[in-house]
Amino acid sequence: MLISKTYISEIKQIIISARSKAYTTINSVMVEAYWLIGKRIVEEEQQGKNRAAYGQEIIKILSEELQNEFGEGFNMRSLREYRQFYLVFKDIEFGAQCAPNLTYSHFRLIMRLSDKNAMKYYLTEAAENNWSVRTLDRNISTLYYQRLLSSHKRDPVVKEMKKKTMDFQQDKLEFIKNPTVLEFLGLHSNSSYVEEELEKAIIDHIQQFLLELGKGFAFVSRQQLIRTETSEFYIDLVFYNFILKCFVVIELKTNKITHQDIGQLDMYVRMFDDFKKQEGDNPTIGILLCSETDKSIAKYSVLNESKQLFATKYMPYLPTEEELITEIERQKEILKTQYDNNK
Repeated sequence: MLISKTYISEIKQIIISARSKAYTTINSVMVEAYWLIGKRIVEEEQQGKNRAAYGQEIIKILSEELQNEFGEGFNMRSLREYRQFYLVFKDIEFGAQCAPNLTYSHFRLIMRLSDKNAMKYYLTEAAENNWSVRTLDRNISTLYYQRLLSSHKRDPVVKEMKKKTMDFQQDKLEFIKNPTVLEFLGLHSNSSYVEEELEKAIIDHIQQFLLELGKGFAFVSRQQLIRTETSEFYIDLVFYNFILKCFVVIELKTNKITHQDIGQLDMYVRMFDDFKKQEGDNPTIGILLCSETDKSIAKYSVLNESKQLFATKYMPYLPTEEELITEIERQKEILKTQYDNNK
């Protein structure tokens, strides 16, 4: 049976149109909601005698209430950000004047600019040209607006920008994958959208292996979201060791370990200490695993402690590099056998 290309194109257009409407609706509602939350926080603060102290207490209490019902998207850091969002854009009437194709992530980037003219420029350009968040981020970080102002010939600057951001504009489902959107909709933001079979199997196995060690490991999270001011990161596995009284973060790489991977692990350790470590907790430990086809590697990272203290205090309760490598290799053999049997 033959189906005309026109018919298929019409069906595709229906789907594209529906997605576009969903995109516009979600963005508009999110932006308005966060702006209104920020507005109410500011209004409530202004009733206090000591605004600074009172404001902190408001946010703390509000965060606890909202997180219990709506999840981590309403932690204290996020609420402070919504407050700033309102203060920066309080003169904007949300609705007709607020570009519906800009996500809250766009506004997060723009509201950190100190130059009001640059802020207005990026708002207008991002809206009119449908810039993705990554395109906007790239343009801000490379001082695109300032370079345009100082250039006698603007066309080469514009052409270079479009060429460098072409790949950033391709992902039509970027807004759906955004963890901010998922949190707002009450969906899990710790889901991995693209997971290699090998990586998933090894992470599954390492998770069970650590819990069976009997050395104080308690499972906390998979694909743990950690957010900076402009970026989101996912940590493969997070445990808490109640003997060592510290978090243990684990990252797995299916390619060869690079200096960048080690630097990323150290960054995760620092971030976990900043955002998650409680009073009385010891410094976070990071474990980086590599599962190259022909070689497995395990590396450790711990900051704020000497190597000697790490060896005497932490190592008795952590799996050795040899144990971790053995477990990775064992799982790789199991997968290889399964693959061969299914051929």
